[in-house]
Amino acid sequence: MGSGEKWQRRVADLERRMDALESLLAGSPEDPGVPATHTAATEQFWALSRLKEELGGSGGVLYTGAVDLPGDRHAEWQITAATDQLLDTDWSQYAGAIAALGNPVRLSLAQAVVNGTTTVAALAALAQFGTTGQVYHHVNQLVTAGWLMASARGHYAVPPARVVPLLVILAAAGAA
Repeated sequence: MGSGEKWQRRVADLERRMDALESLLAGSPEDPGVPATHTAATEQFWALSRLKEELGGSGGVLYTGAVDLPGDRHAEWQITAATDQLLDTDWSQYAGAIAALGNPVRLSLAQAVVNGTTTVAALAALAQFGTTGQVYHHVNQLVTAGWLMASARGHYAVPPARVVPLLVILAAAGAA
């Protein structure tokens, strides 16, 4: 990107930010005396507003969550990625992680583990997962892809850094 293009992007970003400030000072369309930051629309998209402030330029994506899980477990996670970074990445490198979740049995196993069934013996006792050997086969696929980790011999857990991303994938797929 040449210096002229950089300046054009900076000016465009400054214009966007100035427009946002002007609309904030002007108030909301519903009530000119109420700052625009307090409208229902801006409250609904508070994370989006903050993302735009932080990233500017070509924008990006943010996913975050604070999750209480069975067994008094809690997970919090936040990831922000700039659009340019995501578009320039070789997406094929993520095929294994995505494919591991594409199998209904593996997805159900991950759900069972998140919900507190952590041993292969307990998972194999559930009719939908098959034999212990079949459970190990699927669990190993999830471990290799990073969706599960061994917490002790024969015990598995979803790594804390993967709980929120897993739930985000489900929400994006239409679960929410």
